[in-house]
Amino acid sequence: MLDACYSPSAVQTAVDLANTLKPIKGEDALETVEQLRDFLDDHSPVGPAEPPSSAADQGTGLRRGLTRADLAEVHALRETVRAVLERASTDAVGAAALVNGGLRRSRATPALRHDHDRWWTEVTSDTDRCSAHLAATTLSALASVIATLGPTRLGVCAGPSCRSTFVDLSRNGSKQYCTRTCAHRASVAAYRSRRSPR
Repeated sequence: MLDACYSPSAVQTAVDLANTLKPIKGEDALETVEQLRDFLDDHSPVGPAEPPSSAADQGTGLRRGLTRADLAEVHALRETVRAVLERASTDAVGAAALVNGGLRRSRATPALRHDHDRWWTEVTSDTDRCSAHLAATTLSALASVIATLGPTRLGVCAGPSCRSTFVDLSRNGSKQYCTRTCAHRASVAAYRSRRSPR
């Protein structure tokens, strides 16, 4: 069972943050403050699967006054999140050090919450920086996956022209590609390679 700090949406936020940078294509989907605001809007916890959260409410206020400094801080966080996703399966100790350092810098604190007869824990930051709240959410989610499913569940797509990251939450833990599209491309390439004359 996954521990209380884990939620699939927080894990997905971590992966999506890392994948805003496409190293092979040289594309960055977080170049402007407006793009950062859109990313935060797209990744705010909503719906019945997510518990109501004071941090989520706070996040709305934090998004209103975003600056270039916030963008730079989120870029630094993205480097950390991406490094954790890239290194965890081969250097779990190094990835853990990155997670722990990022959580310390964000002044992350676990808190026990209660609402509508439901208890849960969330990791929040006591600062007013959006990057700190994003770090608390993403890094605690990755830490939880490492602690409960193992570091090999974090990885980088095996597609030769793709460096997107992923977290494998499947039962068998055998994911190698970020999407079915990449898996299909690799399958087609392997088939063509076998069929080509030598």
